[in-house]
Amino acid sequence: MEWVLAETLLAQSRDPRVLLGTLCRGEASAERVETLRFLLQRLEDEGARGGGDALSEAAREVAAEYLVPLLRGLRARPAGAPDPEPGRQARGRVLRAAGAALRSCARLARGPPLAAALAEEALRDLLPAGPTPGLEGGAEAAVEVLAAVGPCLRPREDGPLLERVAQAALVLALAGDGEAAALAAGRLLPALGRGGAVALRAVWGGMVAPSAPDRVGLRLQVLSALAERLLPEPSAHETGPDARCSSRFWRTVQAGLAHAEDALTRKRARYLLQRAVEVSAERGVGCTCRPQEANGPSLFWWSEKKKDELLKFWENYILIMETLEGNQIHVIKPVLPKLNNLFEYAVSEENACWLFHPSWHMCIYKRMFESENKILTKEGVIHFLELYETKVLPFSPEFSEFIIGPLMDALSESSLYSRSPGQLIGSGSPLGLKLQKFLVTYISLLPEEIKSSFLLQFIQKMTSRHWCAVPILFLSKALASVPRCKALGLEGLLALRDVLQCTMITHQILLRGAAQCYLLQTAMNLVDVEKVSLSDISAFLMSLRQEESLGRGTSLWTELCDWLRVNESCFGQSSTGSFFGLHETSSLNAYVKNLVQEYIKTPAWEREKYSMPDWFDAKLVALMVLLAVDVEGMKNQYSEKRRTQNVLRIFLDPLLDALMKFGTNAYMPLLKTDRCLQLLLKLLHTCLLKGSSTQDDEVLTLLQNCVMSTTESISEFILRRLTMNELSSVSDLDRCHLYLSVLVELTCLHLKVGWKSGNPIWRVLSPLKNASIRHLQDTDDGQEPTLEKQIQRVVSMAALATVCEATDQKPELQLDSLDAGPVERFLASLQLNQTLQKPHPEEQSSFLEESSSSQGWGKIVAQYVHDQWVCLSFLLKKYHTFIPASEGELLEPVLPAVQMPGRTLQSALDALTILPSDQILPVFCCMKILVPKLLASSESLCIEAFDMAWKIISSLSNTQLIFWSNLKAFVQFVFDTKVLTIAAKIKGQAYFKIKEIMYKMIEMSAIKTGVFNTLISYCCQSWMVPASSVSQGSLSSANNYSELVLEACIFGTVFRRDQRLIQDVQTFIENLGPDCAANVVIENTKREDYYVRVCAVKFLCLLDGSNMSHKLFMEDLAIKLLDKEEVVSKSRTRYYVNSQQHRVKNRIWQILLVLFPSFDQNFLTRIIDKIFQAGFINSQASIKYYIEWIIILILHKFPQFLPKFWDCFSYGEENLKTSICTFLSVLSHLDIITQNIPEKKLTLKQALAAVLQWCFHPNFSVRLYALVALKKIWTVCKTGHIEEFGALTSVVESSLNQVENMHGVGNAKKNWQRIQDHFFFATFHPLKDYCLERPECFDIFVKESFSNLSVKSTFLFSFPAGTIFYILPRLSGLVEDEWIAIDKFTRFTDIPLDADFQWYLSPTQLRELTPGDWAQQDIGSNSGEADARPEWADVQKKLTPWKTSVPDLDLELIFPGRAAKLGKSVSRLIVVASLIDKPTNLGGLCRTCEVFGASALVVASLQYVNDRQFQHLSVSAEQWLPLVEVKPAQLTDYLQQKKSEGYTAIGAEQTARSVGLPQYCFPEKSLLLLGNEREGIPANLIQQLDVCVEIPQQGIIRSLNVHVSGALLIWEYTRQQLLRQGDPPPSPCLF
Repeated sequence: MEWVLAETLLAQSRDPRVLLGTLCRGEASAERVETLRFLLQRLEDEGARGGGDALSEAAREVAAEYLVPLLRGLRARPAGAPDPEPGRQARGRVLRAAGAALRSCARLARGPPLAAALAEEALRDLLPAGPTPGLEGGAEAAVEVLAAVGPCLRPREDGPLLERVAQAALVLALAGDGEAAALAAGRLLPALGRGGAVALRAVWGGMVAPSAPDRVGLRLQVLSALAERLLPEPSAHETGPDARCSSRFWRTVQAGLAHAEDALTRKRARYLLQRAVEVSAERGVGCTCRPQEANGPSLFWWSEKKKDELLKFWENYILIMETLEGNQIHVIKPVLPKLNNLFEYAVSEENACWLFHPSWHMCIYKRMFESENKILTKEGVIHFLELYETKVLPFSPEFSEFIIGPLMDALSESSLYSRSPGQLIGSGSPLGLKLQKFLVTYISLLPEEIKSSFLLQFIQKMTSRHWCAVPILFLSKALASVPRCKALGLEGLLALRDVLQCTMITHQILLRGAAQCYLLQTAMNLVDVEKVSLSDISAFLMSLRQEESLGRGTSLWTELCDWLRVNESCFGQSSTGSFFGLHETSSLNAYVKNLVQEYIKTPAWEREKYSMPDWFDAKLVALMVLLAVDVEGMKNQYSEKRRTQNVLRIFLDPLLDALMKFGTNAYMPLLKTDRCLQLLLKLLHTCLLKGSSTQDDEVLTLLQNCVMSTTESISEFILRRLTMNELSSVSDLDRCHLYLSVLVELTCLHLKVGWKSGNPIWRVLSPLKNASIRHLQDTDDGQEPTLEKQIQRVVSMAALATVCEATDQKPELQLDSLDAGPVERFLASLQLNQTLQKPHPEEQSSFLEESSSSQGWGKIVAQYVHDQWVCLSFLLKKYHTFIPASEGELLEPVLPAVQMPGRTLQSALDALTILPSDQILPVFCCMKILVPKLLASSESLCIEAFDMAWKIISSLSNTQLIFWSNLKAFVQFVFDTKVLTIAAKIKGQAYFKIKEIMYKMIEMSAIKTGVFNTLISYCCQSWMVPASSVSQGSLSSANNYSELVLEACIFGTVFRRDQRLIQDVQTFIENLGPDCAANVVIENTKREDYYVRVCAVKFLCLLDGSNMSHKLFMEDLAIKLLDKEEVVSKSRTRYYVNSQQHRVKNRIWQILLVLFPSFDQNFLTRIIDKIFQAGFINSQASIKYYIEWIIILILHKFPQFLPKFWDCFSYGEENLKTSICTFLSVLSHLDIITQNIPEKKLTLKQALAAVLQWCFHPNFSVRLYALVALKKIWTVCKTGHIEEFGALTSVVESSLNQVENMHGVGNAKKNWQRIQDHFFFATFHPLKDYCLERPECFDIFVKESFSNLSVKSTFLFSFPAGTIFYILPRLSGLVEDEWIAIDKFTRFTDIPLDADFQWYLSPTQLRELTPGDWAQQDIGSNSGEADARPEWADVQKKLTPWKTSVPDLDLELIFPGRAAKLGKSVSRLIVVASLIDKPTNLGGLCRTCEVFGASALVVASLQYVNDRQFQHLSVSAEQWLPLVEVKPAQLTDYLQQKKSEGYTAIGAEQTARSVGLPQYCFPEKSLLLLGNEREGIPANLIQQLDVCVEIPQQGIIRSLNVHVSGALLIWEYTRQQLLRQGDPPPSPCLF
C-alpha cells in the first residue's frame, strides 16, 4: 500500500522538489509525515539507480527546513506539562516517521555529511548541559534522530563520533526507566550495532566496564536488544565481541534469572541464555569464559566433543527455569528430579571438581526461595538441604556464600517449619531436622582453613536481623549439633552473645529458653578455649537468662561444668582485661577466688556513689562461684568430699568476713555492704533455681550454714539501717528493698532448719515492727515534711509490710493470740490510700537529681499505698471472723478497718483508681475477704468492685509480665466459692454480673490462650470434695454455674496457622524432656486450650454417682450438652470436617460418653429421644461413631429401650436416607446389645426384619451397611442355634454368598471388603474399648453392665480416655488439635484424682491402627475439604456418591433424548471441573458447556448450583445440562472408569510434554479435566491423564482464568467435531 501511494504521488509530478515541498507544507500530522517517509524511501530506491543532484538537493532541503524544525518543535514541551495518552501516542508516531524520513534524507544527500551534522546536534541534546533547560521530550526526539542517522555514519571518517554516540546511548539506556531510556535500548543501540564494529565495541566496552551501573533489568534490556550482534552468528567470521566469553555478561544473566520481582527481566535472561546455547551448538566451535578463581570452573564453556551432554544440561536447566515461572508446586515438583540430574552433569566424580559453575544451580534455588508461593519456597529449601544426603559435592566459595546469604534469608520464614501432612504433633519440624543434618554434614566436609570463617559468618548472619522464635530455635539447634571443633575465637563468642540477644525478642518463653540452651552448647562445641579467657566465658554466660536455661542441677549445667573441668588449664589470657581489673589466670579456682576478692574490695572513687550498684556483677560472681564449686565436686566425686567444702569456704571467706563485721563496723563503706548483700542474695537464688536438686546437695547445705552463721550480724545491720533514720534519699529506697529481701531470705532459712527460741531473726522482727509503727505515728506538727522524713515513712511502711507478709506466710511467726495488740490496732486505724506530700521546695533539686537515676515520686507513693494494703490484707486474714455482715455497733476489740467492711471496700475501689497495675494484688486479696461478707447487704458496692476489677484485667491483656498474677488474684476474688454461693442464693444482680464476667473471660480466651484455664482450674479445685464426703449440698455452687463446666467441656478454638506452628514446636521441645534444660527450669503453665477440657473431665471423674447432688449435677450437664448439640446442628454456619461446629459436636458426645455410667433408666427415659434424634441429624463421621457407641451402650445396659430403637426404622425413607447407616451400624454390634437379654429370639427376629428390607435398597452404600449388619446378626443366630429362622436361611445365606463371591475388581467388591475391614466393624469393641478393669472387675462390668456398681468402684478406678479422646479422634480424621493423649491427663495435676484411679488405653487392636489404615478405609484422601452437600455427609467417606447419584444409563440416554426433543445436538465431551471451587468460574463453565453441547459437567458438589453467583453466570444453563457430582478425592477412580469406557483423559495444563492446542486433534469421546484456580491439576492426577494440552501464549503472564481456558478448549473440540461432520460452525451467540 505504501509503494502504491508513493507511485501515485510520483505519477502526478516527476519533480521531487515539488512533491516534497507540497508534503512539507501544512500541519505536521502523523499521516502527513508518514506519507513523506513513504515518498522519501521510494525516491531512495530511485536514487540508488541514479537520481542526480536534484534529488540530493531536495533531500537536504527537507531535512534542514522541515524535519529538523519539526523535531525541535516536538521537543519543546514545558517541563511538568500534562502529556495525555492520545497526544503522546500521536507524537510518538510523528517522531518515528520523522526519524525514518531523516534516515532517507541522509542517504539521499551527497556532498557534506548530513548524517554527521544531524548526529552532532542530537548528541548535544543528550548531554547534561542541553540547549533548552526546563523542557521535556528532547531526549526522545534526539534518540529518534540518532537511531535514524546512526547507521549512515561512516566507520572510518565518523569513528570518534560513533563512539561518542554509542557511549551516550548506553549511559541513557542504563540511567533510568523513562521513554528515552527505553528508546535508547530498544531502537538506538540495535541501530548502532548494525552500523558496524566501532559502535558495537564502544557499547560492549561500556557494558563490561567495572564502573558500569549494576541495574540488572536495564542491562538485560540492552543485552537483549544487542543479542544478535553480541552472540555471533554461525556463519560470521568477523572478530567482534563475543558475550559468551565475558564473566560480567554471565553474572548479569544469572542475576536476571533469579530476579524475583520482574517476570520480563527473567524472560530476557532466559532468552540470552538460550540464544547463547543455540549459537554455541550451531557454530560448533569451543569457547570458554575465563574463571574468576584460579582453579575454579568457568561460568560458561562449550566443547564440540561434549555437545550432547552440554545440550542436555542446558535443556534441562532452561526447562526448570521455565517451569518455575508457573509458580505452581504440582507442576514444578515432577521437574525437580531434573535438578538432581543437573548436579550429576555438573560434577566430575573422577576429579572431584565442578564442571559447571555452581552459581547456575544457585540461581534455581534462589528463584525458588524468593517465590511468593511459600509451598514452593519450602520445597526448594528442603531440596537444597537434601543435597548432601545422596551426593558429595566439591567445595565452592559460591556455595558457602549462598548458604550464608539466600538460604539463611529463606530460613527466616517461620511457616517453612510446619509439620508435614500426617506427622504427629511434637515430632519435630522436617525442615528443622534436615537443616540440622545438612549443617553437620556440610561443615564436616569443609576444609579446615575455611571452617572457622564459614561458621563465624554463619553466626554473624544470625545477628543481622530480628528472627522469629521458631527459625532462631532450629538454627541454634542445628549449630549445637555440629561436632566439636576449635573453630571460633573471641569474635565468634561475641557473635554468639549477639545471637542470644536476638532470642530475647520473642515472647515465647519456652522457645526462647531452648534456643539459649542450644547456643550455649554451640559455644562449648565450637569455641577454641585457647583463644578466649575465663573472663570472656563469664561475660558470655551472663547473656543467658538463668531462669530460662542455665539452671543449677540441669543437664546443661552439668555439661557446662564438665566442659570447664576438661578445659580448665587451656583458657587463654584476656586481651582487654577482666571486669574488676583483676589479674587474669587460666585456673578456674584461682580466677573465681580473685573474682570474689576484687568484687568485695571497694574502689576508693566509688565510696560516695549515691545509687546502689548494678546487680550484674553480683550475678556473675555468684554464677562463677557455684560453677567452680560444682566443677570441683566433679573432680573429687570419687575422692574426698571435704575438698569441695574447703573450696567453697575459700571462695566465700572474703564475703563471710565482711558480713560478720556488718553488726560491729559502723563505718564500713556503703557500696561494700550493698555488694555483699547482693552477692549473698544471688548465691542463694542461683543455688535454689528450679533446676537444682536440693536433696543431698552438699553445696546448698554448706552455703546455707555459712549464711546462717552471719545472721545475727546481718540482721543487726539491717535493723540499724531501717530504724535509725540512715535511709534518707531516694536512692536509699533501693537499699531498703535489698535489706528487706535479705531479711526474708534469712527468715526462710531459719524456718527451714527449725525455729528456735532466741532466734536472731525474731530478735529483729519485733523491734523492727515497733520502730516502724513509731515512725509512721510521728506527726509533722503542721510543718512541711522534709525529704528525709518522707523517705523514712516509706521505709517504715515497707518494713512493716514485709513483717506482715512473712508472718502471714509462716505460721511459726504468729506467736501472738487473736487479742488485738498495738500493731493490730495501728493497722486497723491506718488511714488507707494515704499519699505522701512531695518534699520541701529547697530539696526539689536534689530529689530530681536522684530520681533521674532511680524512681519518680509517683512510684514511691504507689509503693507506699501498696504496702498499706499488704498490711491490711494481713490484718483481715487474721481477724476475718470478726468482720460483720453489716456495719453496726462496734464491739471490742475496736478494729475499724475490720469491723467497718463497707468503708474498707470503698477504700479498695479508690485504691484501684490510683495504683498502677503492678501494685494492685494486695487490694484484690483484701477484696476477696471483704466481698463475701458484704455481698448480701451491699450488693451494688460489690458489683462495682467486680466491674472495676474486670476493667483493670481487660486493660492488661497485652501485658505479659503482670497479667497472669493479676488474673489469678481476680479469679480468686470474683469466683470465690462463698461469693458464688451467696450470689446464687440471692439471685440478684451480682449473680448475673458474675456470669457476664465468666462469658467475657471465655471470649478473651479465644485471643489470649490460658485465661479460661485459670478460671476453670480454680473453680474445679474449689468445688472438689473428698471422696468420703456425701454432703448433698457440696456441689450447690457448681450446680448454679454449670454453664461454666459446659463451656469448659466444649472449649477450644481453631488455631491460626502461625499459632499451630508455635504449639507444635513447643510440644516438640516439651517432648525432649530433661535433655533440654528449658523444660526443667521453666514452669509448664498448662495454658494450652486442651487443658480446659482435661480439667473439666478430671473434675467430672471425681463426682460420685451414688451421691445425689453429684448425680443431679451430671444429669443437668448432660441435658445442657444435648441442648447445645441441637443448637449447633441447627446453626447455619458452614459445617465441614474439622470446622468449629464439627469440633464442638465431637466434644459434646465425648463428654456424654464420660458421663454415661452415671445415667440410670429414669434419666435415660428423659433423654433417649434426643439421642436417637441425633442419629438422624447429618453429622461428620467422627460424631456418628460416638452416637453409635453410646446407643450400643444404652441398649446393652438397658434393653428396655429396644422398642424405641426399632421405631427408628419405621420413619419414612426420606428421613432415613442419610441416617439409616447409623442405625445399621448399631445393629452390627447386636451380639453386645443382647448380652443382658436372656431370651434373644424376639430381638433377633426384629433385627432381621429391620435389616432385610434395607439389603435391597437402591443406594449401594446403604446396601453395604445392611449386609454387614445382616452378616453380624446371622452369625449371632447361628451361634445361638436358633431354629425358628430356618425358613430364612436360604435367603440370607444366598445374599451373603452373592456379595462375598462378587466377580471382578470393581469398586463394589473393593467397598465390600473395605467396610468389613473397617475398624468400627472389625476391631472396635463397645465394652472393652469403653472400660478396662482388672480382670475380676471386668467380669463384673460385663455381667452387671454398670447397674449394680457405684461409679467409684468401676468408673473412677479406670477411664477410657485413650479411646474417647485420642484413638477415635485420630482414626476419624480429626486434626491433631483434638487428640488428647493420656499423658496430658496425667500431667495435669491441678485436679488430683484418687490413688487407685488409672487412665487406660484400649485393650483391643484399635490403638494399633494407624491413621493411614483409617484413611484407606474411611476418608479416602479428602480429610480437610468442606463437604457442602448435606445428603451425602454421613456416608461421604464410605461410598462413591457419583456412582449412585446419576447412573451412566442416565447420562447416555436420558439427557440426549431430552436434548433431541428440543432439536439440540449433544457431543461426547465430558468436562470435569471438580477441582474448581469458585462458583463464578463454575457458573460460567456451565453456560459454556451448555452452549457448545457438552454431554456433562462434573463438579465437586451439586450444592454449587444453589449459589447466587453461580446462577447469575449460568443463566439457567444447569437446567439443560447434566451435572454430575464427583469429589476431588474420587477423581482417580472416576478417570479410570471413563478411560475403560473409551474416553481419552485430557488435562488443561502446562507440562514438560504438553501439546499445543492448535496441534492437538480431539477424539470424539474426550474427557477434559480442568485444574484448580491456584494450584492447577495435582501431580497424582497428571499421571492418570492420556495427554496434557496447553494454550499457546505470547505475553508475560503465565496463565489464563480457568473458565477462559476451559472455554477455549471446549470451542476447539466443538470446531474440530463440526469440521469432521461437515457441518458449518454454529450461529454466533453472545457470551
